[in-house]
Amino acid sequence: MIQISRATVKIMENSSKTEHVNIIKEWLKKQQHLPQLINDTLLIRFLHTCNFSIEQTKNLIDLFYTLRWHTPEIFTDRDPASPEIQEIFQNFDFIPMPKLSKNNEKIFVYHIKTPDPAKYHFINALKAFFIFADVRMAIEEKIPEGEIPIFDMTNFTLKHLTKINLHVLKKYMIYTQEAHPIKLKQIHLINVPSFLDRCMQIVRPFMKSEVGKMVHTHLPNSCTLFDFLPKELLPIEYGGEAGSIQDIKKWWLEKIMEHRDYINDSSRWAVDESKRTCDNNNSEKKMFGLEGSFRSLAID
Repeated sequence: MIQISRATVKIMENSSKTEHVNIIKEWLKKQQHLPQLINDTLLIRFLHTCNFSIEQTKNLIDLFYTLRWHTPEIFTDRDPASPEIQEIFQNFDFIPMPKLSKNNEKIFVYHIKTPDPAKYHFINALKAFFIFADVRMAIEEKIPEGEIPIFDMTNFTLKHLTKINLHVLKKYMIYTQEAHPIKLKQIHLINVPSFLDRCMQIVRPFMKSEVGKMVHTHLPNSCTLFDFLPKELLPIEYGGEAGSIQDIKKWWLEKIMEHRDYINDSSRWAVDESKRTCDNNNSEKKMFGLEGSFRSLAID
């Protein structure tokens, strides 16, 4: 039996990736409605998310940009240096943890730093989250096999809940489940409030059943999160050993400001539907199912 060295396997894998990327690049040249400035790191992420299926990757790329273009509430006017976004960076933590799990999975911590609902700007918070995500996808060459978000609900109140825009929430949920190029593995809600059921009543109608099965809840002051994730992967503030949120956040904010031009370059994100060659009807109503209206949200 002929044995192949790890170095040889690595070369073969890189050669295959290059071939797949080149195929996608040739396809993109014919898709003039899509942005043409997509770097190789991002293309490889699209391919990885689709298990290197060329056809699935084409569909994902088209959906990624098209859904964004039809969601200007989140994906326009998002200059990282703007006062609105800087305020979100101050009042929220969006922390990609530096270490991967033994299964090559990435942990991401979300936390509202203040219980003051006046500082909770739902749409701007989503903009800030995707700024982090876009910079990550541009610079992370080692692509995780999965993503594990942790939502710390310590400072989330009923008044925060009333500030959620349901129209935008629906778009966000559809985009993240259908077009965001990650492989979601687990979702953890920690320090959950007593009104968690009301939160889930809002989110659940937009959540795919397979995603709902990934959700794990953890009561305040419990240690049940450690049943799923080892301490060495978590920040010090959560009883972990992977560094402080402040230090990790500082590093990421510096990276974001280094990539400010990348985020602000509209040519990287814009879709021109007038140049679409296929006869798909990618209308907003079709993609998001926005016919009809939401019931008014009443919170006791």
